[in-house]
Amino acid sequence: MRSELTTPSSAWASMVQGNERFMAGKPRHDRQDAERRTETALGQEPLAALFGCSDSRLAAEIIFDLGLGDLFVVRNAGQIISESVLGSLEYAVAVLKVPLIVVLGHDKCGAVLAAIDSQSADAAALPPHIARLIAKIVPAVRRVGGSATGTIERDSVDSLEVGREHLSDTISELLAASELISDAIAAGSLAIVGASYRLLEGRATADIVLGSIEHG
Repeated sequence: MRSELTTPSSAWASMVQGNERFMAGKPRHDRQDAERRTETALGQEPLAALFGCSDSRLAAEIIFDLGLGDLFVVRNAGQIISESVLGSLEYAVAVLKVPLIVVLGHDKCGAVLAAIDSQSADAAALPPHIARLIAKIVPAVRRVGGSATGTIERDSVDSLEVGREHLSDTISELLAASELISDAIAAGSLAIVGASYRLLEGRATADIVLGSIEHG
């Protein structure tokens, strides 16, 4: 279970250390055995909540080398804020008392690429639920593409930059929509890290930090 001394900085440090082991090909796979399963059956005290993309290559506990009960994970395609996401993250903060929320995006994101493609002149119509999903990424596409209206050429848009812009938009929307979460950051009991993951390298890098994740 989580230590009573777990802070935003120590939670992020644990995740960084696990990610470094994963990158090096030396994961420990701690807390994934029958003993841990029995322990967590009595209750959960995750060290962090993670809101990330549903991409099959972004398995949170694996890339951070964590175990059962370590992460409270919420995922959907393109890490799009919704009522269910907000409710889940507020539960993690208010009930589970996590000191850290990590919002995790990644390169070669299918939702980001779909949003870019949707703004081209020859874009095919998307199924309605997919169109509504990627609509929240389109503002980032247009800022990066330098056009508020009209079509945008696919090759003129850097998908990595769109991903970073969308990550920032996601965190801004999370704070604007949840007074509970923004108040916890102001009180110093919670931090948010917006991180970008590189599929080939396996590295998760903190791009945006709200609150303190520095030791001392």
